[in-house]
Amino acid sequence: MGAMTTSPQGPDSSSYPHRPDAVDPTAPNAPTAPYATPPAPRQRRRFGDVAVASVLAAALASGGTYAAVRAADDGSTVSSSSTSDEASGTSASNQGTTVALTGEKDWRSIATEVTPSVVSIDTAGAQGEGAGSGVVWDDQGHVVTNAHVVEGAQQLRVVLSDGRAYPATVVGTDVSSDLAVVKLDTVPDGLTPIKVGDDELLAVGDPVMAVGNPLGLSGTVTTGIVSALDRPVTTQGSGNASGMSGAPVVTNAIQTSAAINPGNSGGALLNGAGELVGINSSIAALPSAGQSQAGSIGIGFAIPATKVRLIADQLISTGTAQHAFLGVTLGDGEAETDGATLSGAEVGQVEPSSPAEQAGLQAGDLIIGIDGESVSSATALVGQVRERGTGDEVTIDYVRQGQREEVTVTLAARPDEG
Repeated sequence: MGAMTTSPQGPDSSSYPHRPDAVDPTAPNAPTAPYATPPAPRQRRRFGDVAVASVLAAALASGGTYAAVRAADDGSTVSSSSTSDEASGTSASNQGTTVALTGEKDWRSIATEVTPSVVSIDTAGAQGEGAGSGVVWDDQGHVVTNAHVVEGAQQLRVVLSDGRAYPATVVGTDVSSDLAVVKLDTVPDGLTPIKVGDDELLAVGDPVMAVGNPLGLSGTVTTGIVSALDRPVTTQGSGNASGMSGAPVVTNAIQTSAAINPGNSGGALLNGAGELVGINSSIAALPSAGQSQAGSIGIGFAIPATKVRLIADQLISTGTAQHAFLGVTLGDGEAETDGATLSGAEVGQVEPSSPAEQAGLQAGDLIIGIDGESVSSATALVGQVRERGTGDEVTIDYVRQGQREEVTVTLAARPDEG
């Protein structure tokens, strides 16, 4: 069936996420891909319960500890931000409080407060050693990080900010959101869970801080601003040992100017109150001859905290996460209505008995909005569906034969997840 035209490796409507093997960031011919210009970000955001687009979605697993991501047509790429040496229900509350986020920030005090809640993660496996970051989720020893940080790891070690190191075990991973939870094998006293804020209150221009383990430099703090919201970012997996291509995954990310580098993956993006608003996951990069690994050019991406909380809580509870299902294949398209040309996500095929079919969506419909948010491409719609959960009702705005229509769709659980 038809695939998303926004990615050279988009899945058909019967395929589901696959986890690619690691790619060597030091290899001179490390794979990259052509990248399309991302849709313009929206400045207001709406989130549902759990985020994944079923048949629309591809696996967000950025090949082991490093992989290419789609961002711009000028040859720039986006890279997951962990490092690699070789190829490759909470008890303590972490609910933040609502405070004023504008004005001058005391970053020194915020850094002192939050650094104990951010950890370094060392990994070892058949494909070599790697390093990433994580955040302390509760006082039971759960740590949230990126799925690509722990992918393929046979041994894990979590290093706290005071230098204490503990072996850890993976509780669950969700490659569709690039999130994972690990648990310390021995739970020490004095763990400081991260405070989770409300990322929906963010606005472009708000100050933020990134804390993590870039390049193995634990406890590194950088600051910047929110440079865009709802940025649809497609992370491209690198492929697996059998030569199959890694499937792309889309998330509506927080874009930030705070410096994020390899090793920051899984670390914290914090608002001006010191609350977690995102998990840092990838960066834009301009490839150059002889450059073996990407570094910060001032465009980094984080998974919004609302999505992190919903996926992490499921992983802690059951070891797996359930994802929403719309039931269509998509491509980019345009339609004319009222004398204007509109861009959107064109429906290719509709799955039988899917939420889309039950709502009356048809092949050829051009979806241009969801819950009042503009949809300018297939990638943008995938990102929006990813933000919602099973059972959520969404209002879809679409064009059919030149006429604008609206329909309410109740998203279901993805078929292969029961």
